[in-house]
Amino acid sequence: MISRDRRTPLSQWWWTVDRLLLAALTTLILGGIILSLAASPPVATRIGLEPFHFFNRHVMFVLPAFAVMIGISFLSPRQVRRSALIMFAVSVVLLVATLVFGAEVKGSRRWISIAGISIQASEFAKPAFVVLVAWLFSESARRPEMPATSLALAALLLVVALLVLEPDFGQTLLILMVWGALFFMAGMRMIWVVGLAGASLAGLFSAYLFVPHVARRIKRFMDPASGDTFQVDMATESFARGGWFGQGPGEGTVKRILPDSHTDFVFAVAAEEFGIVLCLALVALFAFIVIRTLKTAYRTEDLFTRFAASGLAILFGMQSTINMAVNLHLIPAKGMTLPFISYGGSSMISLAYGMGMLLALTRQRSPIELEATGGAGVARYA
Repeated sequence: MISRDRRTPLSQWWWTVDRLLLAALTTLILGGIILSLAASPPVATRIGLEPFHFFNRHVMFVLPAFAVMIGISFLSPRQVRRSALIMFAVSVVLLVATLVFGAEVKGSRRWISIAGISIQASEFAKPAFVVLVAWLFSESARRPEMPATSLALAALLLVVALLVLEPDFGQTLLILMVWGALFFMAGMRMIWVVGLAGASLAGLFSAYLFVPHVARRIKRFMDPASGDTFQVDMATESFARGGWFGQGPGEGTVKRILPDSHTDFVFAVAAEEFGIVLCLALVALFAFIVIRTLKTAYRTEDLFTRFAASGLAILFGMQSTINMAVNLHLIPAKGMTLPFISYGGSSMISLAYGMGMLLALTRQRSPIELEATGGAGVARYA
């Protein structure tokens, strides 16, 4: 039992961390294990692997991911900023190395192998980028003489350029949306927000004109008869097959057909086997995490904490929304994982890192602790 009276690091963490938020994240992680067991065996068997290959690896990724999330949540806001800066620098180096040494798959270079471990550097760049930009925007508001906004724009252009060169337009769009949200929260003039939106649309249109696979995906979305829409059609049909309560664990058929049923389309597997009720429960969990974080961030007066926690929540929510929208054929296919549910080591560890920072930033702290840790955090005693 952890006592309030014993001022150990563990007891202090337990009584200050947002336990409801921690419980929601833990529930998602456990749900991901169950859905991985449901979705991955047919995929492994189809490509000649041991049936539980992907499930075993998923569990293997969960253990260090949970440790990372809990470990990072012990950090002070100042340590969160420093870790984000280091992670961002390492991720940029890895992104450059990926462009030079990464293996080309379907015309893209997104993975690099280090000591036999495949790493998708863009996944680790996202949460670090969000926290770094949040700090720059908070400094811009606090010290107008500092060129922090220009540095935030430079960081955006650097990350976007590296992602476009891979190319990875899904992650690029996600980064642009989160940066734009933080830019708006920082109180920048509407003309700049409109300009950013216009530049993003111009970039998307250019990708449509000059990048063949982007054009194919958009055309297939607008006109299904123009190309192969098998995966999306089967994913959409799985919601009708599952109904409200699903066909039962192991009774689904979509996972035996879709090559990406354990990654991009795990939400469709959940719909067919466990029903729309479970899908709504997942949506509610994602929404709870985002809304609770935004509500907590709104209450704090420290701009860095407000921007960083909000940015991480928006990143988490937008990635979830994009994956689920693709499964429902509401937007063109993007190849983005469902947080903590889809299979993927880089995605799992990076999400744990981001949510660990979120838990650290939303911990309750007294005014004395806020001053000692860099003036950030959620005041417990106001």
